[in-house]
Amino acid sequence: MFIETESTPNPATLKFLPGQEVLSGRTADFADADAALISPLANTLFGLAGVTRVFLGADFVTITKSDATDWQALKPQVLGAIMEHFLSGQQVMSEAGAAAAEDVLPEDQEIVDQIKDLLETRVRPAVASDGGDIIFRGFRDGVVSLQMQGSCSGCPSSTATLKHGIENLLKHYIPEVQSVTQAYS
Repeated sequence: MFIETESTPNPATLKFLPGQEVLSGRTADFADADAALISPLANTLFGLAGVTRVFLGADFVTITKSDATDWQALKPQVLGAIMEHFLSGQQVMSEAGAAAAEDVLPEDQEIVDQIKDLLETRVRPAVASDGGDIIFRGFRDGVVSLQMQGSCSGCPSSTATLKHGIENLLKHYIPEVQSVTQAYS
């Protein structure tokens, strides 16, 4: 098994591509070891000293390290853990996990559908290429609430991405959108 690595805009985060499907149809972001208990893979990765966040995408795993940890020491351990997991045949997730509820008024559903379509077709592919994801959390009174995940969570440029990139895109195509805010889990 050959696992590629890619840098991300967040210097504390690396993207690992195992050359096979990781998580189909959704993503999973684990901010700590307790949250990772529903994923044997994420749980194993949190067992490595210096791992502070694990994000599972469709075909990649994004790892965020502590400032005190060096990638030269951590990277081979992460590669070994990912390889061992996939060669063992274990599942990536042991249970589905509950999806967070969206804050949307029924009368705004048409606008929300437009927002989600733009996010899915224009934003998520770009964010995924950097080892992250963006999740729609709500729309109220012209304000879109989005959650940054993976390498985008805590990335120095995530605020600029939200405000100057995504907000401008949504406002351009959907006049009802007034602003975009960061949602936290």
